[in-house]
Amino acid sequence: MVHPSMEPFVLAAKEHPRPHPSTLTPVERRRLYLEQAGSLWPTPEPLAVVSDVRLKLPGRELAARLYVPDVDEESSLVVYFHGGSFVAGDLDSHDGLCRRLAADTNMRYLSVAYRLAPEHPFPAGLDDARDAIAYAASHRAQFAGAHASLIVMGDSAGATLATAALNQLRGADVDVAAQVLLYPTLGPGLLTDSGHVYRSGFLLDVDHLRYDYGQYLGDFTDVTDERVSPLLASDLTGVPPAIIVVAECDPLRDEAVAYAGLLEHFGVRVELLEAHGMLHGFLRLGGIVPEALSVVDDLAEHLARVVASHSSGFLPPPT
Repeated sequence: MVHPSMEPFVLAAKEHPRPHPSTLTPVERRRLYLEQAGSLWPTPEPLAVVSDVRLKLPGRELAARLYVPDVDEESSLVVYFHGGSFVAGDLDSHDGLCRRLAADTNMRYLSVAYRLAPEHPFPAGLDDARDAIAYAASHRAQFAGAHASLIVMGDSAGATLATAALNQLRGADVDVAAQVLLYPTLGPGLLTDSGHVYRSGFLLDVDHLRYDYGQYLGDFTDVTDERVSPLLASDLTGVPPAIIVVAECDPLRDEAVAYAGLLEHFGVRVELLEAHGMLHGFLRLGGIVPEALSVVDDLAEHLARVVASHSSGFLPPPT
């Protein structure tokens, strides 16, 4: 059941449906996405430091933004990948959310602006995510304490890139304490029960996401490739422990729950947090709907436990 705080957004989506993404240019979509983001966080959270940085990766540089909370022990660094259906989103569109997450979790965040489709189709965004994680791991003293625990987090399409990149980094000398996947999309199939029940009018339309997968993949046609569809991975042994946040009224809910089960099947520690009555992308609404941030307290508690466990080398049972 949709939470009362979300009902106005459902009503607005049904009375004024978004235009199909094929009717807009990528530039137009990004402009509208950024304008909407500004209205969602009218009063950004003040932090001790917010600074733009550059990540010097092989053959390219990426823009990134470092968030340092007022309460800062330099004990952890969260590398963050924004959502936006692989086509939209940037450092500014998720600035309000990253500020709030940094303040509420008392952790440093490094938000990364990866390359977007269709100008940079698969695997450009994934390559950026993988290399950015490796860069942060080897330069963590530049962004936090030299022995800070590294956490990788993403929302929606950014969560896809985060987990697919970590799957690729298995066996590399990259120490990651945990991955945090916020309402991830895990492949273009979208054939689950929740994908049917909430396919349209709940802030994420399945038909729109399918179109964006086409933009993201370009000429790449193998949708069973686990880099595209992590839910189809044949082996996830050894990937970092996961915290997966799902929204009850999200077309992507069921595939995220299935991914949690797949990770557990391969011996990966998983904690699943469900936001009851929430819609896809609900955390981005936190600047105007306080109820949307109710799950952040749970997330902060889980993250603190993960960092403590990683530092001690012991993983206690989930609570």
